[in-house]
Amino acid sequence: MLNYDIVIIGGGPAGLAAAVSAKRSGVESILVLERDKELGGILNQCIHNGFGLHTFKEELTGPEYAGRFIEQLLEEKIEYRLNTMVMDIAPNKVVTAMNREEGMFEIQAKAIILAMGCRERSRGALNIPGYRPAGIYSAGTAQRLVNMEGYMPGREVVILGSGDIGLIMARRMTLEGAKVKVVAELMPYSGGLKRNIVQCLDDYGIPLKLSHTVVDIEGKERVEAITIAEVGPDRRPIPGTEERYTCDTLLLSCGLIPENELSRSLNVEMSPVTSGPLVNECLETNVEGVFACGNVLHVHDLVDFVSEEASAAGKHAAEYVKNGGKHAETSAKDIPIVATEGARYTVPKTINPDRMDEKHTVRFRVGDVYKNCYVSVYLNDTRIIHRKRPVVAPGEMEEVVLKKEELAAFSGLSQITVKIEEA
Repeated sequence: MLNYDIVIIGGGPAGLAAAVSAKRSGVESILVLERDKELGGILNQCIHNGFGLHTFKEELTGPEYAGRFIEQLLEEKIEYRLNTMVMDIAPNKVVTAMNREEGMFEIQAKAIILAMGCRERSRGALNIPGYRPAGIYSAGTAQRLVNMEGYMPGREVVILGSGDIGLIMARRMTLEGAKVKVVAELMPYSGGLKRNIVQCLDDYGIPLKLSHTVVDIEGKERVEAITIAEVGPDRRPIPGTEERYTCDTLLLSCGLIPENELSRSLNVEMSPVTSGPLVNECLETNVEGVFACGNVLHVHDLVDFVSEEASAAGKHAAEYVKNGGKHAETSAKDIPIVATEGARYTVPKTINPDRMDEKHTVRFRVGDVYKNCYVSVYLNDTRIIHRKRPVVAPGEMEEVVLKKEELAAFSGLSQITVKIEEA
């Protein structure tokens, strides 16, 4: 049995930032487990720029951003194992993993940080009618094929879903000489960042059809044509609105799902909205000593926010280990944060005024597009934040900052509410 103070599952941007933060917070014995053949996670295939503006105050590509954190990991002499698959986590924090060199082995940890990232929704999860020919890829798979393997998935492309990866791949395929005919989106709004719609679709004259979905796939050996149709408010196709596009490739960019099989086997309490763990202000789950950060917790739009969140998880895990595997005593109760009236969820779900930092960022997403509205926060029935916003949309994460002194001074605090209010 190997023994480590902190075991981090996942060597992507979240795992790297958490490891560096934990080491700098005074914990020496740290192990990062990564199932891929290299550190960096999904960033290795994201060769476009736009990363690092918040963290490093400069614009980097995905591999450059990952490289900065990998350098920090090596400087701090933090142990890591590649090509290592975690099979199970027991409630007593024993991690079972396997790789080619050591076979199956167990690690006893004092604290665990979950940083497994997320995966794409597959065609099977989308129930698209039609044949099952070659030429249907998730956008992330196509991105890996083009950017890392050097293969071109196809020449005439239709994209279903307007998530950020799909938008970025519309531009990437165009730059590689493919013809992207249309991007269809089921919802009446895009699932991606506004800047990606402008830079990846508008700049290249690629049409985005909102409230549309794929209703038929033609072709037995290879995709030959796709039929899309407009959908009504009930999201069912409207007869007579069908449009047929000849193509050899269909890319799916229909959302991301946090990779939480290990979390569930550990009986971590999950959010039905995010499909990620419910956490407190320390990013700790309901299983004591098990923390979560990054896209395994909730899907982020910017990797800079992943790193910021993971650094906090690393710091809190280090404090937990240094305190002998328990939390500092507190007289304050955990206060629930309720998302309502437009706000879909919050991370964290509870906050303890005694344990929180001087300022704590609460992140959330909205369920629809709201224009000329206010982001409001209430302590019980008292409004403390009322911030005007020209537009909020589901594709962009929102945040509010809570102050420790404000929460501590409020007597009888039983609930914090985050909501969107009409102007």
